[in-house]
Amino acid sequence: MEKGSPGGGRSVTLEAVTPTPAPPVRRLTLADLPACLDLAADRGWPPEEHKWRLLLSAGQGYGLDAPPGDGGGLIASAVVTSYAGTCHCVSMVLGAARHAGRGLGRLLMRHVVAECAPATTFLTATDNGRPLYEQLGFKAVGAVTLLRGRFTGDVPGAGTDAAVRPATAADLPDVLALDRPVFGADRTGLLARLPSFADQFLVARAPDGRLAGYAAAWPNLTTTVVGPVCADDTATAQALIARLGSNAPLPLRFDADDRHPDLAAWLRANGLTGTSRFTLMVLNAPDIPGDFTRRFAPYSVALG
Repeated sequence: MEKGSPGGGRSVTLEAVTPTPAPPVRRLTLADLPACLDLAADRGWPPEEHKWRLLLSAGQGYGLDAPPGDGGGLIASAVVTSYAGTCHCVSMVLGAARHAGRGLGRLLMRHVVAECAPATTFLTATDNGRPLYEQLGFKAVGAVTLLRGRFTGDVPGAGTDAAVRPATAADLPDVLALDRPVFGADRTGLLARLPSFADQFLVARAPDGRLAGYAAAWPNLTTTVVGPVCADDTATAQALIARLGSNAPLPLRFDADDRHPDLAAWLRANGLTGTSRFTLMVLNAPDIPGDFTRRFAPYSVALG
């Protein structure tokens, strides 16, 4: 499986040896949440129950069960989040330490790729996970840097005339209308979960009432994850992020896309730091769908 994860964790070695006999792949449900958390703990990943619950309820998990006499539980997992059948995001690819080197990652990912084909499929890869994904046909199309820290607010944003306020139910139709071309697919199901999943859900309205952007922040153990962030321009994104950061009870986590260097520099000037890099990869398309000029942060790296 992959070494570490965009969420952190210790090394997991990728191997090309397929186990014999190959264990059957089965679909996971929310009832498998404890087993997923146990598998994550086995690999040194944090017990991100809040995120796993969302992924298993909004997406489709796949897993390999331990063979008889092997202690039970899952020995490998992956999650696919599908967007109206037009594209898929793959995440949470990991395997049990005791089965390292048996090719579980390759086996499970081949199954996932076959399930997703021929639609566009994308993921965020670590350096050690990237070789396997390349062998399966994924191409690198960009990168993100994981930034963390207390948002100081010392350096103001560029300034915008959009008014930032908490989102209400009346804002949701406009949020969906803005998001679809920005993300490149319909993710109504996930966005409808934001009010209950996120600690903060904000919108930015232009003086004429038009929606100029929206953003959210949600809790994940030791950090407040900022995402998604969609906005007409960097200034509006900064205004949304500044409001989220000023109200966050924990240090922020922000996955900064290389295509927005000015935003990353502004976040660093406001107290966030980090050098961990992850590669954006895509299969069956020249690039990840959507409009990256207005897409400033993913919902999470596990969801795109």
